[in-house]
Amino acid sequence: MSLLALTAVTVPAGGWAAHLGLGARDHLEATRNALLRLRTVAASGDLELTAGPLREARWHAAEAGRLTGGPDWSLIAHAPVVGGIATTVRGLAESAVELTDVLADVRQAGAAVLTAGTRTGDTGRLLTALDGAAPVLNDSVTRLGRAGARLAATPAGTGVDELDRARSTALREIDRLRDGLGDAATAAALLPPLLGGHGPRRYFLAFQTNAEARGTGGMVGAFGILTADAGEIRAGRFSARTGTIASPVPVVDHGARFREHYGPYATRLLSVSNLSPHFPYAAAAWTGLWERRHHLRLDGAIATDPVGLSYLLELIGPVTLPGGEAVTAANVVDLTERQAYARYPDPAARKRFLIGIAAAVSRRLPAAFTDPVRLLPVMTRMVRERRIQVWSRRDDEQRLLAATPVGGVLPQRPGPFAGLVVNNSAGGKLDYYLKRSVGYELGRCLGGIGLRLSEVRIRLTNDVPRGELPSYVTNRLDSTRDRHAPGANLSWVSLYAAVGTKVRAVWLDGERVPVTRNEERSHPVYSTLVEFAPRQTRTLEFELAEPVSAETPVVPVQPLVHPQRTRITEDRRGCAS
Repeated sequence: MSLLALTAVTVPAGGWAAHLGLGARDHLEATRNALLRLRTVAASGDLELTAGPLREARWHAAEAGRLTGGPDWSLIAHAPVVGGIATTVRGLAESAVELTDVLADVRQAGAAVLTAGTRTGDTGRLLTALDGAAPVLNDSVTRLGRAGARLAATPAGTGVDELDRARSTALREIDRLRDGLGDAATAAALLPPLLGGHGPRRYFLAFQTNAEARGTGGMVGAFGILTADAGEIRAGRFSARTGTIASPVPVVDHGARFREHYGPYATRLLSVSNLSPHFPYAAAAWTGLWERRHHLRLDGAIATDPVGLSYLLELIGPVTLPGGEAVTAANVVDLTERQAYARYPDPAARKRFLIGIAAAVSRRLPAAFTDPVRLLPVMTRMVRERRIQVWSRRDDEQRLLAATPVGGVLPQRPGPFAGLVVNNSAGGKLDYYLKRSVGYELGRCLGGIGLRLSEVRIRLTNDVPRGELPSYVTNRLDSTRDRHAPGANLSWVSLYAAVGTKVRAVWLDGERVPVTRNEERSHPVYSTLVEFAPRQTRTLEFELAEPVSAETPVVPVQPLVHPQRTRITEDRRGCAS
């Protein structure tokens, strides 16, 4: 806050008020500086280093609160002209006090978690510490919500630009911290039961091969059973015999619209069980199929893919296969999704190789849970990119999972939405080379009718290399009698649009094409088959009329091998401000 701003507040009220105002300014600036140092040292993961900056921030915040909390400041806050300025300054001081108190409580809870985590092999102790941290984190989220609401109620346009910017920054930072602590609170509530802290658990563990795209990422290429008991994690019963996981009858009922969209086998065969991007659909089918064959009850399902394994290998380090080959973060994606097909023409040998990699990584994984500081950023990245997805059979846990990215849920809420989903329809492994981009242009609003004209432009490139590829990679199971150029691919491309959207026209490379329309979890879904020649780029353009909404546009990203490029633009013409 500038000297000019404080002068505007305090001079009309006399010298004592000037002393209060200048003192409050100095303490608020010192609080801000201490919090900036706190953020810097917190990034190191060393809680000891945070003690000094946090102690300093709390002291200065308390002094600012004391100076602005008495009757003298209240008198200024009710004065004409300067009252709004004084009210906002007091709001900043109050929020600084609450914020620093929250950080102190979170630090104490975090210290217990980190101390437990450093005890190698004692994951049970870590889960107990997380159980204790959960209520502290939940309370912190509530307190920050109240602090943000109180600050938001103060005048936003005081006439002092620096003060108004400080208020906006504080609100942003409170929201950011509240969101982060909310995620931490959810994790602290979920991890102890999910990892067997409240009793043994057993999960279907799916390794998705996104070289053959499916709605949740890739076809299940291998699977196993992960057990967790008091934090002790084991994975076993690995198999790549995915054809054996089948049922003559549906193992779960997702409703008539699901059957209409995905056909009768999506709840009977593992190979087509995850065509939908809604992970709970796939997880319920996987557990049902496995239970029908093995007559053992599962508690949920977990999915990852080779990209996710590469992130885990960054954490746990390289693993060595029985033959001496090293599998590293740098080579695991290429090894499992490209090289394996050239190296092992025999599918059985290739599957044994892939199972060996999955087993080797799984054996090393438990040690990662004893180092929360290193584990957290890796898991955060995996969750953000949907490289790990989790479903629980227990309703209370599933409700928490569904509210986070790790749940892999297709949200039902209204608002701007453009989700590209690619399902491989050729039966090969060419999606390893698929590159994609999505441009979402929210167009002008049509006055008075609550709609806007928008466009989604999808570019897909079949970027196969020149030269010979293994036949297993290029085989076309969709039309075995027809001749296709080696490296040609066929994809079922779907756009999941905003709730209430109507399609006006769809164009493929400039020519109008028909699409099928389905509905899934309230979203209209527009789909068409797209044939790709080797190294060909195809462009799909969807012209839409979608409901006007003030919500932030959402463009989810299907977890495939290559990242999706996304661009969102908005034309506010004709839209209410």
